[in-house]
Amino acid sequence: MEIGLQHYLAVAAILFTIGVFGIFVNRKNIIVILMSIELILLAVNINLVAFSVYLGNVVGQVFAMFVLTVAAAEAAVGLAILVTFFRNRGDIAVDDASMMKG
Repeated sequence: MEIGLQHYLAVAAILFTIGVFGIFVNRKNIIVILMSIELILLAVNINLVAFSVYLGNVVGQVFAMFVLTVAAAEAAVGLAILVTFFRNRGDIAVDDASMMKG
C-alpha cells in the first residue's frame, strides 16, 4: 500500500478539525487556544509540503518554512504575554484579558 496525497490531506484535515474544535470548545484557557492555533498551522504545513511534493515544486516547502517561522514567533510572543499577564493578575483566564487594554 502506497501512501498518497489523499492520506496526507486526510491527516491535515483531522488536525485542522481538532484545532478548530479546541478553539471553540475551550475558550477559558489561553494555553489550549494557543496550542489549537499551532495545530491549525501544522495542518497548513502538511498541506503545503504534500502539494509541493505532489507537484514537484519546492515553493510549498519554502512557504512551510515561513509558516514555521511565524508560528515560532507567535508562540514566543504569546507565552511572553501570558507570563506577564499571570504576574500581574495571578491567573490566565481569557475573560480577564480585556483588563490589559491601555
